[in-house]
Amino acid sequence: MGNLDELLRLARKIKPAYKNDCLALKLNKVKGSGMIIHRIHSQDEYIKHQLRNKLAIQEHEAYLKQHTPEGGNEFTIRGYSYTAGKQVEFLVDYQHSGNSGRVNWRERVSCPETYFNNRMRATFHLFDIEMEAYPDSEIYITEQITPIYTYFKNKYSRTVGSEFLGGRCAFGSVDENGIRNETITALTFPDQTFDILISLDVLEHVPDYKSAFKECARVLREGGKMMWSVPFAAGSFENIVRAKVDNGEVVHILPPEYHGDPLSSDGVLCFQHFGWEMLEQMREAGFRDVYALCFHSTEFGYLGGEQLMFVANK
Repeated sequence: MGNLDELLRLARKIKPAYKNDCLALKLNKVKGSGMIIHRIHSQDEYIKHQLRNKLAIQEHEAYLKQHTPEGGNEFTIRGYSYTAGKQVEFLVDYQHSGNSGRVNWRERVSCPETYFNNRMRATFHLFDIEMEAYPDSEIYITEQITPIYTYFKNKYSRTVGSEFLGGRCAFGSVDENGIRNETITALTFPDQTFDILISLDVLEHVPDYKSAFKECARVLREGGKMMWSVPFAAGSFENIVRAKVDNGEVVHILPPEYHGDPLSSDGVLCFQHFGWEMLEQMREAGFRDVYALCFHSTEFGYLGGEQLMFVANK
């Protein structure tokens, strides 16, 4: 495993260089590409990428079909856990899949050592490759009572997290449990406070998301970086608005869609799925370089087809 550990160490130092560039992180195996990351800046680039990457996606889908047993029972898939630092048997089951009868690959494929699922492990992996963090980097993450926040806080001591607590206490203050209250459309931090900002599956719950984009740019220093994930309609340029707020009332345009909320069993309303215009809107909000990271990996257990994470440089 020595060669692999060295590859992983070097991968963390690799910087994005050019438009449409591609990073391949290879495992020491006879067959397999490890993880290939494509950086996509627009819908046009994505369409070309889909055509050129079609065979790789077909091979990935064939791998899933081959390794998914019939019967709907939980099973394991062997792979390298980035967070555990070794080969493991990832646990796969049908939780969070509704009545689809299909595996929710993004939210499963759990590491038996660290308990991080596909989405979490990929987040940490991409962060180390892409975000150029130092031990003393000042990081803001728009969550605080999650394992993801704990991971970053343990690794980077100058990490600040928050939750949206509404009127439970003043914005910028903490409640009786030490949870900081913030709203991403009007953050209480001074201008240029942070080096890095992370927002995972939050912005779809914000009706005034353009104000949130501007706030994220405002609190980042020049040269700062933002990483975020949202429900994304890769085939659409325009954002798909599911609900909006009109005169203080929620108006549903599409059937209500609720996502899990660590603060409430009721869930939280999804106001939009984003399309490629989101990248242009982020540029308009104050970011100079915005792109999607398109990736998947059978070796690292990032399964379920091509996944997307987004990065913006100020």
